[in-house]
This record gives sequence, C-alpha cells and structure tokens, in this order.
Amino acid sequence: MLEKFTEKALNVIAEAQNIAIYDHSDKVLSEHLLLAVVKEAKGFCARIFNSYGITYDRLAQEIYMSLNIEESDMTSSIPFSDDFKRILQRTMDLVNESGNSTVHYEHIMDLVNESGNSTVHYEHIVLAVINDKHSKISTYLETLGFDIDKSRPLIEKLVQRKVKKDFHPEVDENKEPEIDLTKETDTLFDNFESSKVLERAVSKLSASGFEILGTEQIISSILEDKNSSLSKILAQFGITDAEFENKLSKIQSRSAEYEGRQIVFTPNAFIAMSLAQQTAKELGSSEVLPEHMILGLLKSKKGVAYNILKEFKINDDDLAHTIIKPIEKEMPETLTILRLAKQEARAMGKNIVGTEMFLLGIIGEATGVGAIVLNELEINIKDARTFVGRMVGAGNDYSDKEIVFTKRAKRVLETAWEIAKKTNKTKIESSDLLWAITTETESTAMQVLEQLGTDVLEIREGIKKHLK
Repeated sequence: MLEKFTEKALNVIAEAQNIAIYDHSDKVLSEHLLLAVVKEAKGFCARIFNSYGITYDRLAQEIYMSLNIEESDMTSSIPFSDDFKRILQRTMDLVNESGNSTVHYEHIMDLVNESGNSTVHYEHIVLAVINDKHSKISTYLETLGFDIDKSRPLIEKLVQRKVKKDFHPEVDENKEPEIDLTKETDTLFDNFESSKVLERAVSKLSASGFEILGTEQIISSILEDKNSSLSKILAQFGITDAEFENKLSKIQSRSAEYEGRQIVFTPNAFIAMSLAQQTAKELGSSEVLPEHMILGLLKSKKGVAYNILKEFKINDDDLAHTIIKPIEKEMPETLTILRLAKQEARAMGKNIVGTEMFLLGIIGEATGVGAIVLNELEINIKDARTFVGRMVGAGNDYSDKEIVFTKRAKRVLETAWEIAKKTNKTKIESSDLLWAITTETESTAMQVLEQLGTDVLEIREGIKKHLK
C-alpha cells in the first residue's frame, strides 16, 4: 500500500515510470529500471558506476540503439513488463535471503503486501538488476565495460552493512518501523481553513473531469482565498490565482501527478500532504494549515503544482522562509524546542536528533510546563547534557547534511501531536512532548531521566499538577 512508502521509495519506481512515459513506451521495461537505478545512484554505488564510466547518458544511448520503441500516446499509468516484475520479485528474494527487515527508502510497488514488513535497500535493487540473466541488462553493462563479477561482492558487503545497527542508541530499524500514515490522512483537513481548502479542491476536481485529487487542485483552492495572509504572501512572489490558473490551463498532460498507484490523492499529492503534516508537527502545530500544504509541496518538489510554481522563477527557500516567518513570530513552544534540540545535536557533533535531544530542548526552552516540571524535579541542563553525552557520545559525526530525527523521536512527536489534538489544542506544547517521551520507556531520554533520579510516574504527576 502506498502509505507504507517513503518519498525515496516512490522515487525509484517513479523514475523508471517517467523514463518509460517520455520514451512513449507502452510498458515499463527492465531497461527503464536499469536507467533509473543509475540515475538515482548515490554514495558507494554511484562510485562503482562512475569507476566504469557508467553514466545515465551513456547507458541511455546504448539502450536506445537496441530498442525499437514506437511512439504512442503519453499515458499517466503504464504497466510493468514481465522482465520488470521478475526483477522486482528477485529483489524481494534478496531481502529475505539477507534477513533485512529494516525500513529504508527502496520499497518496490506491488510486492509490498507479499513481503509483509520486509523492505528493500537501494543496493538490493542494484544486485537484482545486475544479476538478471533473462533480460539484456548484463549485455548493456558489459558492453560499456562494467565488471559485474567484480562489483557484485562489493555491493553485497554494502547490503550487509546496511542492516547493522547505527551508531545512535535509538537507531534500531528492526524494532522501530516508520510511522504509518494511514491513520493520519483523515486529519489532514480537520482544521476549518484546511477543510475549506478541501471543499474547493474537490469542486475543482469534479469540474476538471479527473477522479483523483492532485497537487494542482489543492494549490489552486488555496489561492482562491485571495484575502488570506498566505495568498498575500504568495502574491508577493507573483503567484496569484489568475496566474496559476493561466499556467494550469496550458498543461497538456497530468503525467507529473501519476508516479505510482492511484488512490484518493495522486501519489505526489499524497507525498506533499504527508510532508505538510510532518511540517505542521515540526512547526509546533496540531493542525495542518494551508501554509503547511505549501511548505509540504515545496519539500516534495514534485507534481503539476510544483512545476507551475517553478515557472514563476521563485526560490523555494525564499518562499518557505517568508511563509514560516509569521509562524516563528508566534513563538510556538515545540518549534523552539526542536530548534534547540538540533542545536544540541550540532554541538555534540551529531546529525541525528533522538529523544534525548528533545529532552535537552525542553529544558533549554525554560518557560513551558515541560521545563517547569523538570526544574521542580531538580533536573538542569548541565547535568542532562552530561548524561546525554555519555549515552550518545560526542565526536565529528556531524556534517553539513540535513539533521534527521530517529524513528523513536518521530514517534514521540507523533504521540505529542495526538495528545494535543485530543485536548483540542491548536499547538503542541512542551507538556505534550514531555508526556510523549514518557510513553517511550526504553528511549534514550527516559534512560537519561532515570539516571537523573526521576521516573515516568513523577513526570506525569508533575504535568497533571500544572495542567489543572
């Protein structure tokens, strides 16, 4: 099911489908998967391909010289060829053989239900592709000088390293699956403003003749409310209702929306709305607002609406900053806490934020109920940092990479979101985040708190006292 896929999971198959679409192929072929694998290659696998001079352009030239694809109408949904399906099945076989049950970004389309919770790393796909003897893939690679036998053991070793536990104590992928977004999609539009966006989007959908809600209907409906502060911000960048509709009318194909299976949302709208929901949480809101939808679209960098926004020649970061600035002025507690958490991670040379960094952020924020409760329990930032340092260590792991949350930290944020919603709050407060931490009794944060002399019962009683 689509909701089990991460953004990168969709990208792998989406790229193969895109290549097939633009080649006017009536099926997604194994050759398209090979091209997608090379195009999406990162890190060690990219270095292996580069060492043999295997680039997307060289490979495409070799493949297209041997393929005789007749031009057909560009469609938004293309079936997989038998070769393609066979390679995907072999990919899942490799996962089962390697014993990998971690959550990573390269799930494969229709095999997800058959494979249960098992997931696929990018390197599994590479192995399945280069080992395939029934298609012409090996011929293409060997013609370009790629040594399959020499490369195979290198990639196999990388697969084995992928399943090992990460350096952070909370990064244990076998025990901590990704948050399931299935139950969350119903709450995307439960805010008054967002529900109006949905109503208008559905009306536009009916008028368009399409059956599945795409990013273009969502953004178009946001722009229709010309008096909203968000519409005025977008107008500063030249993005008005009239201009957007003008550019939308020139779109001949909706193929940019269909990069996966058809559901209530197009796959790219699903990604954008899921990112909107995650953005809302990280900005301290318990509601998904139109602002979050625009930010989610900018993060996704996909779909008809995003392609139209790019025609306005805007800088994504400038627009995002302008939208976030008014939110920052409201100083939501959780936004401050998460920023402090990231600062604490950087200070320790880390680019991963776990629950322990959330704890330091709560203490550092100082004014919220969460900080007050911890202060009453005689827990201060200096002692907490000392114990956190002992738990996660300090070093030079941090780089310019984007700081990411552990899955347990994401789960804590998700629980805080649910607590805030149940109590009809519009913002996630520090008390919600601290209570959520107590639900993860094996988390690094709780281990630190226990070493500092407190426990779940004391923390919860303290929170209850201040919320009466």
